[in-house]
Amino acid sequence: MSYVSEVMEQLEKKYASQPEFLQAAREVLDSLAPAIEANEEKYRKVALLERLTEPDRQIIFRVPWLDDKGQVQVNTGYRVQFNNSIGPYKGGLRFHPSVTLGTIKFLGFEQIFKNSLTGLPIGGGKGGSDFDPKGKSDNEIMKFCQAFMSELYKHIGPDCDVPAGDIGVGGREIGYMYGQYKKLTTTYCGVLTGKGLTYGGSLIRTEATGYGLLYLTETMLKANGHDIKGKTVAISGAGNVATYAAEKAMQMGAKVVTMSDSTGWVYDAEGIDLAAIKEIKEVKRARLSEYTKYRPNAVYHTEGHVWSTKCDVALPCATQNELNLDDAKQLVANGCIAVAEGANMPTTLEATKYLQENGILFAPGKASNAGGVAVSALEMSQNSERLSWTREEVDQKLEGIMVNIFNNLASAAKRYGHEGNYVMGANIAGFEKVAEAMIAQGI
Repeated sequence: MSYVSEVMEQLEKKYASQPEFLQAAREVLDSLAPAIEANEEKYRKVALLERLTEPDRQIIFRVPWLDDKGQVQVNTGYRVQFNNSIGPYKGGLRFHPSVTLGTIKFLGFEQIFKNSLTGLPIGGGKGGSDFDPKGKSDNEIMKFCQAFMSELYKHIGPDCDVPAGDIGVGGREIGYMYGQYKKLTTTYCGVLTGKGLTYGGSLIRTEATGYGLLYLTETMLKANGHDIKGKTVAISGAGNVATYAAEKAMQMGAKVVTMSDSTGWVYDAEGIDLAAIKEIKEVKRARLSEYTKYRPNAVYHTEGHVWSTKCDVALPCATQNELNLDDAKQLVANGCIAVAEGANMPTTLEATKYLQENGILFAPGKASNAGGVAVSALEMSQNSERLSWTREEVDQKLEGIMVNIFNNLASAAKRYGHEGNYVMGANIAGFEKVAEAMIAQGI
């Protein structure tokens, strides 16, 4: 049995109750096989894969907080510090009722390779809670964030672990948590990223993941003889990633025709009105069903998914496993030429395989959505230097990072005889740097 198969078998026995983590591990390990086989004896001797797939530590804690009715509520908090061989743990905090240890582990594992791909000195970690911010008042969210940070602060620091935002954690939540961290430690440092611009945040941070997604997508298309200008783009989601992916796609001359939220999706043949989307989701915090009030010719659907729409480029920007095998078949049948992941693992393994087998250019999330963590790392640099860079400076650095990511993963895939397999290329390019650092630092 190969080393990869042995480790995967061990993981499946040990973590049968964590399907998301096992899915992420299988996707990574299977595609790493050529690189592992080329160095199998060396990696076996130091148990590299066993160490890589087991987090450095997993922190689980109780979060009691007081709601507006005076009732004590209790949630569970998590921080998984996965691997710090190339830099401090770095990864977002997710507040959503679906959060479990398995979810956080899958996200933290992915983060190792994503962070490595950026070329910046940041390790992999992730955290969050099963707390649901929806329907909560600002006061309740503040109370929860303060309670959450009252435990988390013991485990993080600017040179140890630097969390950021994720689903359910935006500027408001980061602000409340940062205020509590400062109060508890009496230090003012870059311990959280995604902060407000008045207290150490970076320009372009809100737009970073969406913009970065388009920079990489454009580079991938050009490398394969295409241009994003004039292309029809289907996007899922209506949060930060989807919104700013749509914005950058439009700036590049593409036409975005779909967006979605948890209740349904809209199709606008004339092109999505982004100003309407921003007002609905960012100002009113309402449902996407409101969109047809702004654009009567658009169609709102509560059934099906955006992937049934005819498009040239598909950008899944909502959540994990949202694009399945049937969706992939629909995209291929409709003439789609490229899929780039804006969310974390939004495409199932079966769908990814089908897309690749049918010649669709496919960019995995650990590469294509790395723009967010890249600008988080740039925020860390600005905090360390006590400086603020201009919007143009940050945007230019972001574009350079995303272009380099694509070039590195394309080169890695070609080097191992799998030219065009960008999933394999991304995993190998991210892995090689981490593996070398782990071996160099001993057991």
